[in-house]
Amino acid sequence: QHILDIYLLKKQSYLFTFFAIFLPIVFSIYWLLPHKYRWILILAASYYFYMSWNAKYIVLILFTTCVSYGAARLLENEKNLKKKKMILGISAFLCLLVLFFFKYFNFVSESFTAFLEIFTIQLNPITLKLFLPVGISFYTFQTLSYVIDVYRGKIPAEKHFGYYAAFVSFFPQLVAGPIERAADLMPQIKEEHTFDYDNAAYGLKLMAWGLFKKMVIADTLSKYVSAVYDAPQKMAGFSLILATFFFSFQIYCDFAGYTDIAIGCSEIMGIKLMQNFDRPYSAKSIKEFWARWHISLSSWFKDYI
Repeated sequence: QHILDIYLLKKQSYLFTFFAIFLPIVFSIYWLLPHKYRWILILAASYYFYMSWNAKYIVLILFTTCVSYGAARLLENEKNLKKKKMILGISAFLCLLVLFFFKYFNFVSESFTAFLEIFTIQLNPITLKLFLPVGISFYTFQTLSYVIDVYRGKIPAEKHFGYYAAFVSFFPQLVAGPIERAADLMPQIKEEHTFDYDNAAYGLKLMAWGLFKKMVIADTLSKYVSAVYDAPQKMAGFSLILATFFFSFQIYCDFAGYTDIAIGCSEIMGIKLMQNFDRPYSAKSIKEFWARWHISLSSWFKDYI
């Protein structure tokens, strides 16, 4: 676990350095290109950005994109309700199967083995040495919501595969959200944007604030929290309480920081993403807290589950 943590920290540091070079190049080319070619840049940049983490996992996002694109096209042309439900079910099953395999297979295998031990049945759990593909939950939920919206007749199926692939893989929010809806993001990828200095300045300020949350607050707090949580039996009660208090701000600044970077990055390209956090710790109830925390996910569950 320690070796894995070091690897992930090095990878995170590499990605921040990479992003600091990658984004100015994409930003410059984006505003120099004629509007009709910008979707190509977004798609190429998004795939390149995703492959910089682990190139072979690009197959997963391409598979999910193709399945959901094909399912939506079939749904739009199909009139038989039974067949539409079957298409929707197969599409959801295939997309969720990929998510389950990479994110939950080991957990389910170990849990099942532990359950059998209750009945004195001894088995070694089947576990796979796989790194979790970054952003897999986000783009899986995004494609599912698109197919469901087409099934419900809320939006038409997108005929242009390139526009749709750019929507699924849009690099600013690919890794950590927010989970965007096709009805909101896809038209923005298609429409022509003109450079706006105020929007760009706001986007850069938001990115700077997100980096401060993540790298200054969250990463600093994590050092104390990790030291306490790695050996809680050796710590005094006050240290445990303080670590738990710090952890609540660490996890918020980590996640909200990434979100601010994503929204700001998108803003400088003239594309607006939804708000994902709304001062959750000022909420007056648990219900209100979850309405303010990871808004794109909670609203996704409300609309699609």
